[in-house]
Amino acid sequence: MSHIREDFLKELSGIEGVFGSHVYPKSIHQVEDTWVCLQAAQNQDELVAYGRLATQFKGTTILVKGLPLVIAPLTFENGQVLRRLFPFTKPVPVLQQRRSFGLGDRLGLATPGHARVFEQYDAYPIFAQQSIRELTLTHRTYEDVLDAASFGVFKVGFTRGFGADGDHLKKPEDIKYALSLGFTMITLDASDYIRNDINSMSDAQVHQEVTLEAVLKQRYLGHPILIEGSVVAFSEVELKRCVLVYGKAIEFAAHIYQTFFIEQKANANFELSIDETATPTTPSQHYFVSNELKLKGVKLDTLAPRFCGEFQKGIDYVGDIKQFEAELQIHAAIARHFGYKLSIHSGSDKFSLFTLIGKHTQGHFHVKTAGTNWLEAMRVVAAKSPQLYRAIHAYAISMFGEAQKFYHVTTDLNKIPKLNSLTDEELPNLFHNNDARQLIHITYGFILNHQDASGHFVFRNELFALWRKEASTYSDMLYAHIGKHLELLYKGF
Repeated sequence: MSHIREDFLKELSGIEGVFGSHVYPKSIHQVEDTWVCLQAAQNQDELVAYGRLATQFKGTTILVKGLPLVIAPLTFENGQVLRRLFPFTKPVPVLQQRRSFGLGDRLGLATPGHARVFEQYDAYPIFAQQSIRELTLTHRTYEDVLDAASFGVFKVGFTRGFGADGDHLKKPEDIKYALSLGFTMITLDASDYIRNDINSMSDAQVHQEVTLEAVLKQRYLGHPILIEGSVVAFSEVELKRCVLVYGKAIEFAAHIYQTFFIEQKANANFELSIDETATPTTPSQHYFVSNELKLKGVKLDTLAPRFCGEFQKGIDYVGDIKQFEAELQIHAAIARHFGYKLSIHSGSDKFSLFTLIGKHTQGHFHVKTAGTNWLEAMRVVAAKSPQLYRAIHAYAISMFGEAQKFYHVTTDLNKIPKLNSLTDEELPNLFHNNDARQLIHITYGFILNHQDASGHFVFRNELFALWRKEASTYSDMLYAHIGKHLELLYKGF
């Protein structure tokens, strides 16, 4: 790579007005006779292309030594050209790999830091991963998400491959939108079709609620199923609960698969999420869902059950770890039985579980994170701009009640140290406090979108300017924090 950079810079030496303050050295790449790189401009990065193919990018064009040189903004149109010329900047399906890891970058700034982690580990990253809710709260589009990942890997020279996940999608039109842009994974959220009232029903009520078809009785009753030494067995009432809780979700998942994925219609992986509910998925329910989908011709790449205990946002696991391990062992065996990977959602910061997950999945997992990357960005703010952080923290407290409507958390604001009791140097320590973490975690949309009476953003522009200035600090924090996730996962196997 160094000789390419030297040739490129030599070719353009002495040309004034071409380069900004900094060319990112790992971003210099060559295709045919054309060099392409990223450089830092005044307020944002921009693309520089020189050679016969340069005019495929849309920007300002000048002739240098008889060849076009184009300085182009990082638009979706130019991102499409980049993905065509340099295939490593285009997402690919990655769930067929033994290990994969989702990285929800809500700000479009995290890929350089994330890429450093995955230079060290063989798990395949999904750099582009967002839900529609996240897009709404951050005022982004899937085009923005895809571009952030593509330009990010180009910037740091990460060529190993990455995925793009349309995360927790519920509507066919949203799935179609993500797939049309080249997203290589869809996480179908079936929570709207899962009943949460069944667990509170007595056995007598369950018996009255549904009549089992003869084929289901024949399929599941009277013959326990042995999977890797674990027994999955169904009583009649348990089978009826499976039908009541998951019957409609199974039909919905099968319909989506038939519409978008069957016979490899889409070059994308298919994940089913049944975790965004109040109903924990028992091993027998997991088996029932997977088996029924298999019989309907659905090929899952991953499935995310709702584990026992609580996987709250941005903090460690809350619950009985021994029970979790016992059930995880069976869930992982069921996933292997049906030929897909177990997916761990809300996987951010579950440090007490990662080694167990690595162990019982035998290193064959998909772990999904999101909000923890935002928290690291806010930790940068606390460390580098204390006054800005104090203002944001106070605003977050005022909006906590509203934000709580969207997330299940057990935050106790009284357990968060008062700001006036902390020195500036102590502010980053708030991110070791679970209640403070959840406060900042769930209010991200309010923080980014807060406007004054004139319609101007109160925090957003100042935040992005700071994050741009402190890009290396953010990269370092992500490298350490996400690296800790991977280190513990790999320790298990």
